[in-house]
Amino acid sequence: MSQIEKVIYTGKTHVSSGGRNGTARSSDGRLDVTLSSPGSAGSGTNPEQLFAAGWSACFIGAMGLAAGAKKIKLPPDLAVDAEVDLGTTDGAYFLQARLNVSVPGLDRDVAQALVDAAHQTCPYSKATRGNIEVTINLI
Repeated sequence: MSQIEKVIYTGKTHVSSGGRNGTARSSDGRLDVTLSSPGSAGSGTNPEQLFAAGWSACFIGAMGLAAGAKKIKLPPDLAVDAEVDLGTTDGAYFLQARLNVSVPGLDRDVAQALVDAAHQTCPYSKATRGNIEVTINLI
């Protein structure tokens, strides 16, 4: 396991005792959301949606770094649609995920190389590697 030499940022949140049916607020107040269980009638978001949004944003950033290193201009309509599944096996809860990456106008081989590089460097991809089933689709 790699150790961080220099902390760049620490995200700090507080979730009320309601957990999946509570609230989440960041220490700086920029995030303030109501939570609800997946598939419930609740009006809030859920941890799987938040994880999917964070991973998508991070993955696009990693693609930008890979593209910059190769002197490739990414299209403005680059997009990552993340799908994070919460499921059970033998009564235990697990996650699995798919990242569907769209890089319009870029040669498919070049786009695939950027996706592969991003998946190696994105911190979310590193955190999930070997821990959950992950599929990366270039669409």
